[in-house]
Amino acid sequence: MTSRERVHKALQHQEPDRVPLDLGGSNVSGMHVSSVYLLRQALGLDEPGTPVKVVEPFQMLGEIAPDLMDALGVDVIGIQGSRTMFGFPNENWRPWTTFDGTPVLVPQQFNTEPEPNGDLLLYPEGDRSAPPSGKMPAGGWYFDALVRQPSLVDDESLDVEDNLEEFQLISDQELQHYKTAVEAAHTGTDRAIFASFGGTSFGDIALVPAPQLKQPRGIRDIEEWYISTVTRRDFLLTLFQRQCEIALENLRRIHAVVGNKVSVVFITGTDFGTQNGLFLSPESYRSLYMPFHKAVNDWVHQNTSWKTFIHSCGAVYPLIPHFIEAGFDIVNPVQCSAAGMDPRVLKNEFGSDVVFWGGGIDTQQTLPFGTPEQIDRQVQERIEIFGTGGGFVFNTIHNVQARIPAKNLVALYEAVQKYGNYRG
Repeated sequence: MTSRERVHKALQHQEPDRVPLDLGGSNVSGMHVSSVYLLRQALGLDEPGTPVKVVEPFQMLGEIAPDLMDALGVDVIGIQGSRTMFGFPNENWRPWTTFDGTPVLVPQQFNTEPEPNGDLLLYPEGDRSAPPSGKMPAGGWYFDALVRQPSLVDDESLDVEDNLEEFQLISDQELQHYKTAVEAAHTGTDRAIFASFGGTSFGDIALVPAPQLKQPRGIRDIEEWYISTVTRRDFLLTLFQRQCEIALENLRRIHAVVGNKVSVVFITGTDFGTQNGLFLSPESYRSLYMPFHKAVNDWVHQNTSWKTFIHSCGAVYPLIPHFIEAGFDIVNPVQCSAAGMDPRVLKNEFGSDVVFWGGGIDTQQTLPFGTPEQIDRQVQERIEIFGTGGGFVFNTIHNVQARIPAKNLVALYEAVQKYGNYRG
């Protein structure tokens, strides 16, 4: 089978020749740049000191280049927008070294000059005349979004349009970017295309501070946003309705130029779970989020052949039936270490209704701190559970983090190759 055929078979809840593998298809299924560097070195793909591109600076994700995809048997290729989460273009690469000494390449407008205390700041659109919107602490690995809400929210002057500034009709330039990127991926590879078009995540807390905007207005403080889900529910419902209208028009425009070459579309990355429970009740999900998830999923299913993808970390077992009712085809990251997320229960109860994209290995404990033998056993177990009958794309539970021993990275992908075949 080709990679594209393999993924499509799994998405139809059928067993292909082997379990499909995703690495780097989205910003929630990638790998920290330092781990990409270690993996490439361990596989002999690069000479020591060869830099790796940082393709998503917020989480410092590294490029999963075609030669690494080939070496690992990756079946998915990701399509992202032309700009980073901080609003500057992913282009004009230049060298930099991370705090741990990893040689990397960063976009031209990535700030590489630490503050006197060692912190590294990023600026919206790379404009240093604006207040910084992201900070990597000295010696750190990732960026934190900086809240730039200047004062307490004034309910009398609160305007939904302020929280819609980043949700606009797509430009002709960005449409051309998607058209070109999708066409290149479709004709130049046999991999399934996983597209992240943006604009359809309602209330994604990583996006609320709007790190790409120079002077964000509205509700931009994280704590204030969560409070508003209770105290300003009518405001959020109006906001989500307007966002949904814009999103549907953008999806229509995008589909007109990329067609059905896309296999999977990222819809939402809003986290509804913690390690031990939910952020909100199922009733609150149904009243505040589900109507808009359903509207987007219904449009996609009525007008395209794309499969829809929801990322929601944590103990979301009670919400999965509602995700299914909302029309999602794929659930990620399948955080099996969270309360109530037993893999066998998930597969038995929901495996005929959704595809599990993730759950392949625990990235909090087993991958960073386990032995290669423990990694091998967990990968074997998860493939046996989730892979039976199809409906499974192997991915780690969220991104592969920094500081993973190279031997563990190699053991992970060797185990996927060892146990992934359906035909023995």
